[in-house]
Amino acid sequence: MSHLDATIPRGELRPLGVWSPNQIAPTFGGPPLVEYLRRTRETIHVVADPRTGHLGLASGGYLTPGNFDTTESDCLWMATLPPLYPEWLGDRSFCEAHGVRFPYVAGAMARGIASAEMVISMARSQMLAFLGCAGLSPARVERDLNIIDGAIGNTDLPWGANLIHSPNEPYIEQQVVELFLARGVSTVSASAFMKLTPPLVQYAATGLTADAQGRVIRRNHVVAKVSRAEVARRFLEPAPKRMLDELVRQGKLTEAEAQIASRIPVAEDITAEADSGGHTDGRPLTALLPAINDLATKIAEERGYERPIRVGAAGGIGTPTAAAAAFALGAAYVLTGSINQCSVEADVADDAKKMLAGASRTDVARCPSADMFEIGAQVQVLSRGTMFAARANLLGDLYRRHDGLHDIPDDKRAQLEKQLFRAPLDEIWRQTRDFWQSEDPEQVEKAQKNPRHKMALVFRWYLGKSSRWPIDGDSDRRLDYQLWCGPAQGAFNEWVQDTFLEDPTHRGVVQIALNILEGAAQITRAQQARSYGVHLPAAAFTYEPTPLA
Repeated sequence: MSHLDATIPRGELRPLGVWSPNQIAPTFGGPPLVEYLRRTRETIHVVADPRTGHLGLASGGYLTPGNFDTTESDCLWMATLPPLYPEWLGDRSFCEAHGVRFPYVAGAMARGIASAEMVISMARSQMLAFLGCAGLSPARVERDLNIIDGAIGNTDLPWGANLIHSPNEPYIEQQVVELFLARGVSTVSASAFMKLTPPLVQYAATGLTADAQGRVIRRNHVVAKVSRAEVARRFLEPAPKRMLDELVRQGKLTEAEAQIASRIPVAEDITAEADSGGHTDGRPLTALLPAINDLATKIAEERGYERPIRVGAAGGIGTPTAAAAAFALGAAYVLTGSINQCSVEADVADDAKKMLAGASRTDVARCPSADMFEIGAQVQVLSRGTMFAARANLLGDLYRRHDGLHDIPDDKRAQLEKQLFRAPLDEIWRQTRDFWQSEDPEQVEKAQKNPRHKMALVFRWYLGKSSRWPIDGDSDRRLDYQLWCGPAQGAFNEWVQDTFLEDPTHRGVVQIALNILEGAAQITRAQQARSYGVHLPAAAFTYEPTPLA
């Protein structure tokens, strides 16, 4: 039989040769085709039926390159898809730089929700997780670092901690950096930064050296989370000379460290944060990630950087399909956040985890953030089962409309005291004043001179407490739970429905990660086959969670 009979136009099929079966026949449709694609760790071949031109998949067999004479059982060999492992989905230099096996990161959920236990569990599975230090006192951060050190401190397992921008409390940022440097924390997730700060630059530049060939050796790695190109640029460029010189003058950097820092980027890993839980600009990943990637490429070429800059993806990643899409966009790694909040290791009360496990994609809302309330920054939170978003937005509206607590109408004041604060505002101010008097007396002085600042501090009492209540499991305050959550949580819940991961008690952070990566590999394999013209059923682009070792 000719390799191309009259029913197949010559221009449509350009085979590499002939595939001959040994024991397993090829498949050209239906469930068997999907099963072929599930075997991502095996080599499979795209083949064509020489009689019909239909494309399908085959495994094993014998390949004869350059020969197009087929027998009755032979197929035309169109392409070969090599094994695809979850480890290979992202940029392998990310894994090498951070000593991890998988291009997957568990993000640093604030107030210790991303707990020491979560960091340890991920590290033992050779994945990176960041301790959620935002909103914690330096003493509490040190306590959690002690727990991590006690479990994995004498190993090379990968882990990191969060450094959040604290424009209203810069002294906390400095204290945390000094703690990280003293404790040898070698990787940080820098989040919510709108500009570079001296403590951040001090951390990034401390310990910089060069080997005999002039190659830069970093002791400390910054993984910068950004949602705007102008912020990304600050991390992609070297630190400002003025800031480096001042750090040298203060004795916080050496001349040699500052000199090296002046010619390398502040961060070699940039996480493009799309529509996420917590602080978010709500950017679509398909628009944000390519833009940040292009910017990184441009700056690296202009600056002549010797090492690649990697751009990862975060925000909206709660399923294998989303992870596969991020990798297809060029993500060097993926970072998950919301979905880990209901994991076994997350430091959140069980009733809060159940609330998160019941969320749909649309059960989220935006409202003012506690740490950047005055500038109008927002966080995305769970709206189902809680009144927090509506109540926080009420506070934001009152702050915009009034000059101080004295200016709030009586009916609104009564509503605040009854529903939100459950105490007279004067009493809340006394508590707030006592707190700031011990933490940062300048805040009290400013409030005494500026009634709007006093109002902001009182409102931040509620916004801050509401993120503690779900951690503490204060059921009396369930309607005020502030649970940072993006649409990824609802997508995750829909994906795991009727599987072993539906039960929150089975949601180990490692099981979540491995299933997302395994599914992303299978979906990527399906897209590879489809790109060669194989007609695939919709089931090829789905993956059902299964317990993985």
